[in-house]
Amino acid sequence: MKRWTIADMGRQDGRRVVVTGANSGIGYETARALAEAGADVILAARDEAKGRAAAEAIGHGTTWQPLDLASLASVERFAEAQLKAARPIDRLILNAGVMALPERRTTPDGFERQLGTNLLGHFALAARLWPLLAAGARVVPLASIAARRGRIDFDDPMAERRYDPWAVYAQSKLAMLMFGLELARRAVGTGVASLPAHPGFARTNLLANGPGTGGIRGWSIRYLGNFVSQSAAEGALPVLRAATDPDMHSGDYLGSVGPFELRGPPGRAAVPLAARDHDAAARLWAMAEDWVGLPFRP
Repeated sequence: MKRWTIADMGRQDGRRVVVTGANSGIGYETARALAEAGADVILAARDEAKGRAAAEAIGHGTTWQPLDLASLASVERFAEAQLKAARPIDRLILNAGVMALPERRTTPDGFERQLGTNLLGHFALAARLWPLLAAGARVVPLASIAARRGRIDFDDPMAERRYDPWAVYAQSKLAMLMFGLELARRAVGTGVASLPAHPGFARTNLLANGPGTGGIRGWSIRYLGNFVSQSAAEGALPVLRAATDPDMHSGDYLGSVGPFELRGPPGRAAVPLAARDHDAAARLWAMAEDWVGLPFRP
């Protein structure tokens, strides 16, 4: 089978795209490729200096707009600005995230920061922007190969009793995958598709700066990862394929499909058993609605 590359993406003229966390890493490479293909791209990121610098480096009319996924107030402000502009959104790439914070931290809204940023900020953003998603639009939530090790701790979802940086990160990425697949089920008949994706083991700022734990695990991910990982541009390919390939459909899960899905060409990835639990996904969805104070009824 032919290996899918950016050359297969085709022109994206006329499409309006929002990419969260797009000032570096997977988000930046995704935004750059789409902008170079003609899309009108918004870099939605927290840091103004980095966001403006990234937009200028990408060019092609790319713009930065402020969005902090850890803050529901920031999500609301960003969404209100988009709704006021009343321009349809064709692709919503839910990429921003934090990884394996060494100590438990909370968002301004009181959520554990990894779950609050990686899942809940994006859940609230998708809910608020839903009216703008055009017919044929796609939502691409970013999961991770870490989702395979994740489980949703429904008894202690915010890790208040016990905090393990990697377990909490894996939970947040499993939650993003479950959200993406549940959105695909709930959006049937709306004309909007949801295709979650993972970037394999990509060398990004998350890899360089995120793992704050010491010991063998932190050391191995920081240093041995250089031998088994791939570039951010390569890691962006599953995201780009999920966003653009007409042969991919709502509910498909895209990833790097080489050995252990650490690297390799973009294709359909294996869905972890935990992410196939529809009852758990529905429960998580209801909890997310309650946490962010928003009904999300696609």
